[in-house]
Amino acid sequence: MSSEDFPPVLSTQPVVLASGSRTRLSLLRGAGLEVVAHRPGVDEEEVKLSCKAGGLTVEETAEALAELKASRVAAKVPGAYVIGADQMLECEGRWFDKPEDRAGAAEQLRALSGRTHRLVTTAVLFHNNSRVWHQTDQAKLTMRSLSDDFIERYLDAAGDAVLTSVGGYQLEALGAQLFTRVAGDHFTILGLPLLPLLGFLRVRGVLPS
Repeated sequence: MSSEDFPPVLSTQPVVLASGSRTRLSLLRGAGLEVVAHRPGVDEEEVKLSCKAGGLTVEETAEALAELKASRVAAKVPGAYVIGADQMLECEGRWFDKPEDRAGAAEQLRALSGRTHRLVTTAVLFHNNSRVWHQTDQAKLTMRSLSDDFIERYLDAAGDAVLTSVGGYQLEALGAQLFTRVAGDHFTILGLPLLPLLGFLRVRGVLPS
């Protein structure tokens, strides 16, 4: 096996990621954490609809989802540090979700083309069934004006990866072709306020200081 199968570990104990996100799992493992992933079984669409109907902001909705994910999993793994996270995309008052298919991805790209949107990312940490930390960050991304021909070429090249992230892009890959300006933390854009999280885990002794 290659060294990539066994990333170096700095953490003194494993943490639990309440998510099926491969990107978040990769970020945490790449930062030296021993991580076990558990899907929280949360109907995100239903929660978002409820939050929006209740007048919650994008930030409040992202936090509510992250907390719900963490609390669901924390109840099953007492004593563990459990990370819940969520990311919301908002553009001119419209909330975006992961596209369901290629046509949905194309529609999202046309809607974001030539505009600046926000990515709001929240992480919530539970320990012993209690919330002990949370952090919400945001990034602003300006998408260049995209022609219909480019959108089709991009979708051809990116394939099903466009269905795995809100907005239909991965900035760390072909999605870099879409933007003229990006303002914000790299890890926040990828879906996790990683540096503040690592800082708190050091305070708790999960990581060496």
